[in-house]
Amino acid sequence: MDWLLFAIFLASTGAAATTGVMFEPGQWYDQLEKPSWNPPKWLFPLAWTILYIAMSVAAARVAPQSGSAYALAFFALQIALNTLWTPIFFGLRRMRAAFIVIIFLWLAVAACLALFWQIDLIAGLLFAPYLMWVSAAGALNYSVWQLNKDVAPV
Repeated sequence: MDWLLFAIFLASTGAAATTGVMFEPGQWYDQLEKPSWNPPKWLFPLAWTILYIAMSVAAARVAPQSGSAYALAFFALQIALNTLWTPIFFGLRRMRAAFIVIIFLWLAVAACLALFWQIDLIAGLLFAPYLMWVSAAGALNYSVWQLNKDVAPV
């Protein structure tokens, strides 16, 4: 694996992770009604750390391969949407808008995974947990939105 490529992809995921620090859930989110299956708070930073490392390894494996242009384009799209979701949900407190973003995020992650899988099986396998996490996050986003339709964004 090219360690410089890995570092560049890790930096891109680090930029996305920064929004989680800048827009913490806080009291607003704590007061919202959540489904019974809502994961504990401690799981989120742990899961995202593991996912971002796995995503970066996967991208670094795919990047030098011929025919990786669309795979890398979808990687760029999904990390941009990933970065966008947190400020919309926790910053602007727009649960519906965040759900729309997460639908597009899911599609971009699924496309990226499929393309990674075709180029490098290990890269595809490394990306699979991310699709599962985004699926659960989408369901959670939707559930929290539905349970709190009467909560004003500000």
